[in-house]
Amino acid sequence: MAALALTVVPVAGGATLDTTAVAAAGGGDTAPCGPGRFLYVFNGDASPHTVTIATPGTVSGVAIADVTVTVAAGKTAAVPLSNMFRGATGRAAITYDGVTSVKVGAFELGT
Repeated sequence: MAALALTVVPVAGGATLDTTAVAAAGGGDTAPCGPGRFLYVFNGDASPHTVTIATPGTVSGVAIADVTVTVAAGKTAAVPLSNMFRGATGRAAITYDGVTSVKVGAFELGT
């Protein structure tokens, strides 16, 4: 898994998400979790792709289902990276059903 670097979106001026994003890794990626953080996904492929974020927690001993987001062809998605995705490494584990023409980035809203 590749470790996505966190980019802060400044309050003044914003950020161009698509130019900061990188190619999604075939074996998946990790990203830092926390308030105001999100995963940006751009699907430049002709087919939809599903992004899965592992949810390592449990409630009363029952596993919480992983979160899946399907991104249509040519579309983007923003997925909050809340602390519920924080794994043993302190980062979210993210996988993709395919990575052809998929770009991703980890962002944090500036304060």
